[in-house]
Amino acid sequence: MKQTVQIKIEWKFKAFSELTNIELYTILAERQRIFVVEQNCAFQEADYLDEKSWHLMGYMDRQLAAYARIVFPGEKFNGPSIGRIITTQKVRGTGIGKLLLKEAIRQTEKLYPGIDIHLSAQQHLESFYELFGFEQYSEPYDEDGIMHIDMKTTNGKHDE
Repeated sequence: MKQTVQIKIEWKFKAFSELTNIELYTILAERQRIFVVEQNCAFQEADYLDEKSWHLMGYMDRQLAAYARIVFPGEKFNGPSIGRIITTQKVRGTGIGKLLLKEAIRQTEKLYPGIDIHLSAQQHLESFYELFGFEQYSEPYDEDGIMHIDMKTTNGKHDE
């Protein structure tokens, strides 16, 4: 018999100027740990889009467990985009990634109703993003040694 695990997560959603020093430091440290160290990818992770973004943080037991940023329309894509999506190693496989993306979509729709949401996805995660109504619209491309594709929702429609 499969047991259902109840995930208790506290969401914080802030503009860059509202982040505390500790929140910003924790976000940057986790992103670097995952995108630079864990994925063995040397690149400029702090890309100057953070100040042009909203920041979604998910906490479990007062520890950062999940994070995504919502970049303002016109900064990376024509519409708003969700990126720097991470879950910490401790919570992977628990379903937190789905909860994170669902909450990021909800927050983005609140800010920019009816507008397509974009993302630059690692190609191997295409089927995950498709669960939420994202569709590929670019050819695969190499970004810092990892194959990516551009995806977006259509007419503000998001599944799941």
